[in-house]
Amino acid sequence: MESARRSLRALLLFPTPRSETAADRRRPETTVRCCLSPALFVLAICTLAPSIFAEEPAALAADVQQLKTELEALRAEYAKRLTELDARLAALGQPMPEVAAPSSTTPTPAVAEASFVPTPAPAGASKVFNPDIAAIGDFIGVAGKTPGSGERSLDMHESELSFQAVVDPYARADFFLTFGPDEVGVEEGFITFPTLPGGLLLKVGKMRDAFGKVDGQHNHVLPFIDRPLVNRNLIGGEDALADAGISVARLIPNPWVFLEATAQVYRGDSAIFKAPTRGDLAYVGHLRAYQDLTESTNIDLGGSVAYGHNGVTADSATRLLGFDATFRYRPLRRSIYTHLLGRTELTWSRRQNLTQTANAFGGYGYLEYQFGRRWFAGARYDFSDRAENSSLTDKGGSLILTYWPSEFSQIRTQYRHTRFGEGRTANELLFQFLFAIGAHGAHAF
Repeated sequence: MESARRSLRALLLFPTPRSETAADRRRPETTVRCCLSPALFVLAICTLAPSIFAEEPAALAADVQQLKTELEALRAEYAKRLTELDARLAALGQPMPEVAAPSSTTPTPAVAEASFVPTPAPAGASKVFNPDIAAIGDFIGVAGKTPGSGERSLDMHESELSFQAVVDPYARADFFLTFGPDEVGVEEGFITFPTLPGGLLLKVGKMRDAFGKVDGQHNHVLPFIDRPLVNRNLIGGEDALADAGISVARLIPNPWVFLEATAQVYRGDSAIFKAPTRGDLAYVGHLRAYQDLTESTNIDLGGSVAYGHNGVTADSATRLLGFDATFRYRPLRRSIYTHLLGRTELTWSRRQNLTQTANAFGGYGYLEYQFGRRWFAGARYDFSDRAENSSLTDKGGSLILTYWPSEFSQIRTQYRHTRFGEGRTANELLFQFLFAIGAHGAHAF
């Protein structure tokens, strides 16, 4: 009987008290784990019951009373330790841990459960394989009379759809599709390799040329509604020299200015060049020099050259030379409220015809001033000979007013006066609405 009582006491009592260590203070749940297990108590009673109840009733009653006394002592000790633990956790600012009820079934470890929780995808993972897509609308209206053909009275001049994305760590791709009243086509579609050996930047595909400034710009980037006379008469107008080809550019290190050289080879099938055979390619070169004069002003100078067969005869060719200069002033403290831009382009054309060679010259000057956060005023003067008949010279002038409600829209009006080489004149009022949706990459500065 005494041995059974000792066994039951060993099962029910707490472990022998010991001095508290720093590890115990960091793990206050240690005390909770020493609580009495009801399942262990039931098991001990069932195991030792036969030997206990085989004794005499008086001895049995005494033993039961002693067990009750010891259980009450254990309950008091348990309550005391819980009170101490609660006070310690309150001092640490932590909530009281919940003691899970004992179970005969072994619980699944928390680590095993966490391993089955799906990891949320990164925020940009949904568009990893989707390019940046944008749509730009260009609506133009014209009032007034002009001799010969001109813009329509109301016209959705162009709708541009762009797809731009990084192909891999070594290349990116750009596609610009145009939808006009008379055609649907690829304005540009090329791949760019920016990290080739030797510091070269390579473009392959269909692209706009690098001749001058205006020639390589999309319609929605121009600061005026139409293109200058020199671009229409000598360089091919809106499509200009754009063609399928290869472009290579490289920065030329030097201690004075930012210097960039670009060389392009085209198939030779554009508004100016017409290659009679496969080997009659067209070539374009551009050299650009840029320099900051002060923190608010900079100057941009460029020289261009282009050569290709014009299709008049098997050997006839057209040569173009160009010069462009741009001056910008934008004070840093008021950069969103005011700026001044001055630009000029000059072009020389030498075109071989059936019987003679026509030498033509043209250019324009443009001045723009921003007088409010959303308001821009500009003035442009044009003059240009005809490419096929240099004795005829067209001249004109324009006044432009632009309002920018936001970076996604523009409203522009332009008064245009033109005096053609035959002596005819035209006075027209143009207006334009530009609007864009989607992510459209920045164009060249």
